[in-house]
Amino acid sequence: MPALHVPADRAPLDFDVIIVGCGPTGAMLAAELRLHDVRVLVLEKETEPTSFVRIVGLHIRSLELMAMRGLLDRILPHGRRRPAAGFFAAIAKPEPTGLDSAYAYLLGIPQPVIVNLLEEHAIDLGAQIRRGCAVAGVEQDDAGVTVDLADGERLRSRYLVGCDGARSTVRKLLGVGFPGEPARTETLMGEMQVSVPPEEIAAKVAEISETRRPFWLRPFGNGVYSVVVPAAGISDRAEPPTLEDFQHQLRAIAGTDFGVHSPRWLSRFGDATRLAERYRVGRVLLAGDAAHIHPPIGGQGLNLGVQDAVNLGWKLAAQVRGWAPDTLLDTYQAERHPVAADVLDNTRAQAELLSPEPGPQAVRRLLTELMDIDEVNRHLIEKITGIGIRYDFGAGPDLLGRRLRDIAVKQGNLYGLLYGGRGLLLDRTERLTVGGWSDRVAYLSDPTAEVDVPGVLLRPDGHVAWIGDDQQDMEEHLSRWFGEPAH
Repeated sequence: MPALHVPADRAPLDFDVIIVGCGPTGAMLAAELRLHDVRVLVLEKETEPTSFVRIVGLHIRSLELMAMRGLLDRILPHGRRRPAAGFFAAIAKPEPTGLDSAYAYLLGIPQPVIVNLLEEHAIDLGAQIRRGCAVAGVEQDDAGVTVDLADGERLRSRYLVGCDGARSTVRKLLGVGFPGEPARTETLMGEMQVSVPPEEIAAKVAEISETRRPFWLRPFGNGVYSVVVPAAGISDRAEPPTLEDFQHQLRAIAGTDFGVHSPRWLSRFGDATRLAERYRVGRVLLAGDAAHIHPPIGGQGLNLGVQDAVNLGWKLAAQVRGWAPDTLLDTYQAERHPVAADVLDNTRAQAELLSPEPGPQAVRRLLTELMDIDEVNRHLIEKITGIGIRYDFGAGPDLLGRRLRDIAVKQGNLYGLLYGGRGLLLDRTERLTVGGWSDRVAYLSDPTAEVDVPGVLLRPDGHVAWIGDDQQDMEEHLSRWFGEPAH
């Protein structure tokens, strides 16, 4: 959508950024923007938060981001820790040794809980959230974006971000292509109580999963299991699945329904895989499921959206605050689009490995053997959990472009210095300075810090933007990421 001239009757700007959709991505993005005093409005078409209690998993990288914003201690009491293992195509392997993170586990947490916690965080920081507001039209010009609501109200903002899910209204209004593959197979997933003893369930599942996938019953504690069965034979896609559908499928596959009862939630999903052609059109951007969809294999979807939000938030705030370098906002697509493409590829691969056909099963057996090699197992876990991501910042040491793990520093821990959403210069030489960038970059001199480099510049998302000990070289990188110094 090309920029248009500002119409004479244009309304004044009501907000700096309007976010459409108040799921995990939208709520996290609102909070990130508020860290920089950006005026934010979140529009959510649903009048009430979702009521079904689906358990989602926060992977290592998302847990690190929560720690960087001081949220992890609020979140942990509501979740249950599990080993960082068995994610890739549900191949049961132990957690690799020595994962490079202080948060090397999976946190299972009810989706309504994590959404509510992120929403509360955004509100505490000053974001406005309005429910029951459906977007009907979007038009942008040289100065901002006009948003038409279904009830006839019209709002203006400098930027708009569509975080409104797989059927994104914003993406459709932009005319952004969403190429990929439609769903070929469908699966039933739910959480429910099970009456049969755990030992009997484990034995039966181990027997069946040798030849039939997707199929599993995984315990969540207190008699609650995650149940996944093929949807074949349950023909009405328009209707939500019932407990009877699960019972029927379980009996057909396992010869027993395991006494399932009292479902928490039931859903049906396909293996559609799509990636938006563009993440930005002028003053309108896309994030989360509005930008990418894929099967939930490996539990990467929510995590991918939250990580989009943290990558985008400080860059969009810099644009609003007026200090962003010319190309900064474009790095959002440059960095996150390839990450999403990689997730789509690994879910495609996992979907093939779940096929009961002889060829995919042969590949699965081979990969199962290869995953006994620690390096192979580690590579796949780092891919699924997001800690293996390296953005292309140009030539340099391997750490450049990667996220830095939380390390001990003299003020406690490194991530504790990133709560405010600013960059950070960690100086072990005691000779460097952030100078005129001190309003955007915090400084810590600590010769004892547990990192094997003389100095390291972190972006607000924790990725390493520079490594070295030369002040002039560092200032060039400060300008690249944080604009010109204040005078």
